[in-house]
Amino acid sequence: MVTHLKDLTPGDTGKVIGFDKSGKAYRKRLLAMGLTPGTEFRIKRFAPMGDPVELQVRGFSLTLRKDEAAMLLIEKT
Repeated sequence: MVTHLKDLTPGDTGKVIGFDKSGKAYRKRLLAMGLTPGTEFRIKRFAPMGDPVELQVRGFSLTLRKDEAAMLLIEKT
């Protein structure tokens, strides 16, 4: 089932399955950060106002803003 990061809660795990077509500007940046299709991650926490979100991915912590995170199409695992 395809979903977005905003639909997950801290502690949930997921896998990147692609990118939103409207996010071409962020696609290269997300790929450079290691968020390639098939990459698994865990939600560590959301900031109090929901922006940014911190992920544990490939052995490091990665923080994304809401607009960047919205470009990821993910599958909850």
